[in-house]
Amino acid sequence: METTEATFSFSPEEQKSIRNSLSRIVRRRSSFMQPDDIFALRQMLRDAVAGGFSLRDRYGINLVVRNLATAAELVEQIGPDRPMLAALMTYRLVDAGTVEREAIKEKFGDDTARLVNGMCKVAQLYKRSVSTNSENFRNLLLTFADDIRVVLIMIVDRLSLMRMLNHHPDEKLVARVALESRYLYAQLAHRLGLYAIKSELEDMSLKYTDRATYDSIAQQLNASKAERDRYIDNFIRPVKKRLEENGLKFEIKGRTKSIFSIWNKIKKKGVELDQIYDLFAIRVVLDTPPEREKMECWMAYSLIVDMYTSNPARMKDWITIPKSNGYESLHTTVYGPDNRWVEVQIRSRRMDEVAERGFAAHWKYKGIKSEQSLDALMNNVREMLESSNEGGPLGLMKDVKLDVYDKEVYVFTPKGDLYRLPQGATLLDFAFAIHTKVGCTCMGGRVDGRVQKLNYKLRLGDTIEIITSSQQQPKRDWLSFVTTSKARNKIRQSLNEQANKQAEIGREIFDRRTHNRKIEIDEKLLMKLVKRRGYKSLTDFFREIGEGRLDVNAVIDAYIEAEAAEHPSIVYRPAEEFELAKPDEDTTPDDVLIIGGDSIKGVNYKFARCCNPIFGDKVVGFISSEGVIKIHRADCRNLQHLCQRFPYRRIDTRWSGKVGEHYPVSLRIVGHDDIGIVTNITSIITKEQRASLRNIKVDSRDGLFQGLLVVGVSDLNVLAELIRKIKAVKGVKDVERAS
Repeated sequence: METTEATFSFSPEEQKSIRNSLSRIVRRRSSFMQPDDIFALRQMLRDAVAGGFSLRDRYGINLVVRNLATAAELVEQIGPDRPMLAALMTYRLVDAGTVEREAIKEKFGDDTARLVNGMCKVAQLYKRSVSTNSENFRNLLLTFADDIRVVLIMIVDRLSLMRMLNHHPDEKLVARVALESRYLYAQLAHRLGLYAIKSELEDMSLKYTDRATYDSIAQQLNASKAERDRYIDNFIRPVKKRLEENGLKFEIKGRTKSIFSIWNKIKKKGVELDQIYDLFAIRVVLDTPPEREKMECWMAYSLIVDMYTSNPARMKDWITIPKSNGYESLHTTVYGPDNRWVEVQIRSRRMDEVAERGFAAHWKYKGIKSEQSLDALMNNVREMLESSNEGGPLGLMKDVKLDVYDKEVYVFTPKGDLYRLPQGATLLDFAFAIHTKVGCTCMGGRVDGRVQKLNYKLRLGDTIEIITSSQQQPKRDWLSFVTTSKARNKIRQSLNEQANKQAEIGREIFDRRTHNRKIEIDEKLLMKLVKRRGYKSLTDFFREIGEGRLDVNAVIDAYIEAEAAEHPSIVYRPAEEFELAKPDEDTTPDDVLIIGGDSIKGVNYKFARCCNPIFGDKVVGFISSEGVIKIHRADCRNLQHLCQRFPYRRIDTRWSGKVGEHYPVSLRIVGHDDIGIVTNITSIITKEQRASLRNIKVDSRDGLFQGLLVVGVSDLNVLAELIRKIKAVKGVKDVERAS
């Protein structure tokens, strides 16, 4: 190693670090690699440097120093195998392209090559500038790593890096790495049961990102970690003696809360340091058969609270009634020596196993979300790390594959944002995952620079850019290939909104046409027609009209026929065969209309409101669906349309020559909005003996007024004279008869 140091010109401090790491490695496991392995690694490194490879990483840290520090930590914390250490030493050379993967495989074997491949994939993942403080990234990292040993190397390597970044001049870089360590690597370490590494990473993260808070808490504790540990030992000693005197078999675990955990609780609870009750904690784990565990737990509780004053408000009984996740334990907080609060947890060995390795593992009941399959995997790995089987835990761990996310796919946006979707998800699913509007207007996308269709199935690590268009709308066939519930729900919602909008348009068209034709719609009869045509609802029916797939005139004709079907005696007989009412004692002989011939009198009729005929107008009768003859003006557009459809219901009609009472006529008047103009118009009408004013409606806007007057006149001549006089009023621009 001295030759290596001279060759690569390490600084005195770096040489010291290398010697320290080698000493730790040799002390724990001197035969972790063979001499020819070391020679091969040194030769690869020398060749790489000669080819332009930099010995310093992006943090300015010497890679040889960092790798050896990581190797020493692996040896002490985990006990690595030869492939792990070889992969640690070579993967950066492979990732930089200075060493071929085949060379690794040839020298160190398939297992090492597989680990190197996993670490290179993770290195490529980091180059995407992805946000690492999310659960999605943790899951993607595990998927890319492929082998749990890769994750272990990365965790320990991050611990070495964090130690080396102390007093680094680039504060922004240090803060970013610290936050990444807290949200990513500390969580992974926790899941794997590497609690010491997890606590150290969190403490260093707080130290690098908020030094003032870190120092403040450390000063308030007013003791070093060793002193706090001694306090726990002093607390445990009399407890241990009392429990042994009462014949209990047990194990006592003591701990002091880390600075990061203290800060986290202060922040979440909004309390001061002296209000944290579990600053010091011990756990009493009883070796007892299941039938006696509750009794002995309560016995231990009684003995401890008899020694130390307890806080009743902090008593938690999860033995009588376990938590919903299966967690069982007795918790109490007692007033220990030096007036300090100490939390005490009492449980059986079985309860402790459930809490630590089962459904209620510590990281689980603290609320960290994870998949159950990952729970099982991490628990198995943790058990392997704690085992002492022949060959070490890595002999078993090499066969553990991180395929717990084989039902999911992770993809990126061009900016590096990471999304998790189910396996088989399409480009359109991804668009809806970004935003509903993006999904609804999606036309396709570019996947790693290549244009793909909406139904393209996503692959792990794809970078996707969505192409949208304001003219695009969700289609019903989209439902045939999307897989996520969000996409399906949003597509259905949009389709329903489109259908409702088209239905509103269709209803408006229908109402306008029926209004123009002066047809009053019976909703019950219309609903019968809709059901008869096979529509489930009026919305579907009107949507067909709105989308132009159903002719509104044909629909109205069908409605008229359906209406006529309710009165078959009227619909299917010509007007000549219609039985008109005979004159009787209630019939006046002074009929003003002759309907169907001179010999027929006393027939019931009504004047149509669509055209309001008056004496002198040419008129035509039409037998309505109600069985009443309606009198229309001959030029009435509604009458013309009705006669085209039902010519057999038309009946000749003329005036008898006898003038009847006043007939209502609507006049539309437009003029200047002058003072007194309305008074002058109404005065003319009231002075006319053969006319009367029945209703008036005036609207004034922009210096003009529009009036709609309903007047009663006896005949057409009177109406013409009245219009002439109104036109002569000063300020009146136009007067016309409204249809």
